[in-house]
Amino acid sequence: MLPFSLLFFLLLLLSHGHVAEPTTFTFVNKCGDTVWPGILSNSGSAPLASTGFSLPSSTSRSIQAPAGWSGRFWARTACALDPSSGAFSCLTGDCGSGQPECNGAGAAPPATLAEFTLASGSGLDFYDVSLVDGYNLPVAVEPRSAGCAPTGCATDLNQVCPAELRVGEGGGAACRSACEAFGTPQYCCSGAYGSPGTCQPSAYSAAFKAACPKSYSYAYDDATSTFTCAGGGDYTITFCPDSSRSQKSSSSDPSSRTPATQATPSTPKSTTGGVMLEDDSWLASMATGETSSSPPRRRGSLLQQSSLFSAFVSIACVLLNFIVL
Repeated sequence: MLPFSLLFFLLLLLSHGHVAEPTTFTFVNKCGDTVWPGILSNSGSAPLASTGFSLPSSTSRSIQAPAGWSGRFWARTACALDPSSGAFSCLTGDCGSGQPECNGAGAAPPATLAEFTLASGSGLDFYDVSLVDGYNLPVAVEPRSAGCAPTGCATDLNQVCPAELRVGEGGGAACRSACEAFGTPQYCCSGAYGSPGTCQPSAYSAAFKAACPKSYSYAYDDATSTFTCAGGGDYTITFCPDSSRSQKSSSSDPSSRTPATQATPSTPKSTTGGVMLEDDSWLASMATGETSSSPPRRRGSLLQQSSLFSAFVSIACVLLNFIVL
């Protein structure tokens, strides 16, 4: 008779035969110029293999993230090295690290964010594209699993950005959120306006929502902006998915670039809503997001999974026969 410990080990393999595989994020640049994706892991998630890199036009690059990872991605534009100091900086989305790697630093607003929380096991991934910190260029997120919905903001909001939210020009053009521009509780969903019942969409966030219906436009925009997909799938993140849009400049001479200096804000058109999230607070609100109506495709074919399970069952049966005999 085989030792009970060996039988227990094999039965444990049966019950835990599925090992969570890493998720692959593929970044695609359809912009007319180079962008520099930035990557920030949330608190409790380990940094990925890269926290920032150069992505020339019409190229792609893939990065893997472990199960349970959460964080955000964005694109930096018009980046260059200062010829005197050697410091690396970008006109939009700059993380302030002084080099292409962001090393744990986040994007300076305004920046379009793609945010993810991956399932730890057999649960759901949560993902969204957020304009809560403003907008610098179009971004689309496409799950590779069947039945999971794409999201993003493919519209060039810089072309329709109100004058009081607009910053920079050319490669440094971006559109601020009303919270960043005016800093009031009504726009920032803070203080007396810090709940879904008191913080409503403003005229500005409503305009963002009309242009990009699937994107977060203000702090409590969960119901139509958070998406879920069964864990285990991969994702494609595309910058400038509509390549016909006007794109960012990536001049290599920092002295020739126009900084994204803030415009002097005028009186807000509306004080009924706001935009702002505390760091990582978007994760807590994801529980109210939509789920896909049809099950997505999981990694590995069903045939492969059933064959592996059958093999384990056969081994267990043989061992049980030894025990009985």
